[in-house]
Amino acid sequence: MTAPENNNSPAQSLLGKPASYATHYDASLLFPIPRSGKREELGIVTSLPFFGLDIWNAYEVSWLNARGKPQVAIATVTVPADSPNIVESKSFKLYLNSFNQTRLAGTDALLSLLHTDLSAGFDAPVRVTLTLQENFSSLSVQELGGILLDRLDIEIDSYTPNPLLLKADRQAPPVEEILVSHLLKSNCLVTGQPDWGSVQIRYIGAPIDQESLLRYLIGFREHNEFHEQCVERIFIDILQQCKPQKLSVYARYTRRGGLDINPWRSNFSTSQKPSNARNERQ
Repeated sequence: MTAPENNNSPAQSLLGKPASYATHYDASLLFPIPRSGKREELGIVTSLPFFGLDIWNAYEVSWLNARGKPQVAIATVTVPADSPNIVESKSFKLYLNSFNQTRLAGTDALLSLLHTDLSAGFDAPVRVTLTLQENFSSLSVQELGGILLDRLDIEIDSYTPNPLLLKADRQAPPVEEILVSHLLKSNCLVTGQPDWGSVQIRYIGAPIDQESLLRYLIGFREHNEFHEQCVERIFIDILQQCKPQKLSVYARYTRRGGLDINPWRSNFSTSQKPSNARNERQ
């Protein structure tokens, strides 16, 4: 269902525009945006230098059962990084809200609609799961593990991402490290609204200079891009500047509009999918 890019640019979406909230099911609300444009900016024009996932958690999912009684759940949607499209998050929210006064026979009916519509929007098969109200207590809260970069007492006066800040000591023996920062902030590509996140970087290779990496990550503070695009930019910049043998980047963004988006990109051939445990700020 990939549409021509000039009809599916962020400027054409509902971002930053008044929108009425449909309360009856409407799949047409989903607004896909091709990934290709931003990837071309990063020099990705043929095969992807990574694999990965975008993990969406939707906390405002509600519908009516066959007798008209409201039901609630948390939905998790797992999208492959090689899907041709992302779906603009406000359109995702409006789509989910269109179920609010929609009667469905049961959770299987909801899952079927979500899977069909979202797979069409992302133009790739997605995985959808529901956590029902009686299972909410089973959900865990867990912070990203790793060496905390935020402990470093650095001085900084630049708040746009500069890949030239990144450096690694190629004279030193290779290391395997996991580095983490909770100081990631970027802004919506269209509205400029702040997006807050934590980022975890795992690599094997020459030791990455931690101060330079922290300065680079803080440099996203005034940068306008969607969550998925920021993570891919971080991955490509570290890969090109520090040249690790293996690299993965995982970001957990705080929710906005009842949705959080958690992109993961990796070239670890044996890398396991990241945990979807919510962190304290989510």
